[in-house]
Amino acid sequence: MILKTPRITLAAAILTAALASANAAPEASAQASSLASAAITTASTADIAAYDGVVEAVRQSVIAAQVFGAVVALEVKAGDTVKAGQILIRLDARAAEQLAAAGAAQVQAARAGQDVAAKEFARQKLLLQSNYISQAAFERAEAQFKSTQADAEAQLANAGAARTQSGFYVVRAPYAGIVADVAVVLGDMATPGRPLMTVYDPAALRVSASVPQTVAARLPKGQPLQIELPGAVVGRINPTRTQLLPTVDPASHTQQVRLDLPSGLTGVTPGMFARAWLPGGNAIGGEDSRLSVPSQAVVRRAELTAVYVIGADGKPLLRQVRLGRVSGAQVEVLSGVAAGERVALDPQAASRVR
Repeated sequence: MILKTPRITLAAAILTAALASANAAPEASAQASSLASAAITTASTADIAAYDGVVEAVRQSVIAAQVFGAVVALEVKAGDTVKAGQILIRLDARAAEQLAAAGAAQVQAARAGQDVAAKEFARQKLLLQSNYISQAAFERAEAQFKSTQADAEAQLANAGAARTQSGFYVVRAPYAGIVADVAVVLGDMATPGRPLMTVYDPAALRVSASVPQTVAARLPKGQPLQIELPGAVVGRINPTRTQLLPTVDPASHTQQVRLDLPSGLTGVTPGMFARAWLPGGNAIGGEDSRLSVPSQAVVRRAELTAVYVIGADGKPLLRQVRLGRVSGAQVEVLSGVAAGERVALDPQAASRVR
């Protein structure tokens, strides 16, 4: 006896699967047609370009010693905020103080001699009026008085120089700012010209960037420039002043563009990385173009970065891409898609379409 029931059951299963597939196809087509999508746009990059730069302090001073002396006191450390005229470093000034004291004593002696010479000159003048001395004797007394007076003035000047010299052993802040670096420790010997510390003014910062000379020559005048400080300031900011240095670097053939930052920015310090966005940056050599897609269309799964591209049949297909800069709600696509294609705006809904 031969049983034919399995064959009938298998045929029924195949028929059921075919019917389910036929029913699922319109459903999947309906899901694909309901997906929100956007076209991949092409934008010209000739209107704006970014150049790497660095944050600099408009006023930054490397403070050095003017005299020889051992460092005996460090009044501040790196990162401290200082006021104009505040004491930063003290050097051993004992010898200079002794010279200043000796100069003051010599001034007193010279003034005493000047007083004696003045009284003698007055007496000689009275004697001349009474014809008790000759004119020659009076002139010698007058010359002695003037010599004593000049010697007193010389001693006074020497004492002032000694006091000024002793003041060099106390290093003060030239202006209000922040101590960026301290290059000496207690006991070091300071010599004329040796850097002791660096101070900068945080209220006046700028971004300096090098741009090709051909780009610098075609920078449009009157158009606003922008500055980007990744990791410090969100978004782009407008500089308060722009300066293009007139000299060109002979090695790199670039010019320096300086963009002054507005005051009051927090977390911005000299040496930070910055970008200068300049209009007309890629005008030389023809216009370049870039592809961009909405940021919400990008799928990130572990190390995979992709978008769902709507195929010719209307179904989304996951395609890996390489991304570039983010500009607002758009992100630049360097490779993986072509102009004119459409991408799904809802990657999760696109992943469910089969």
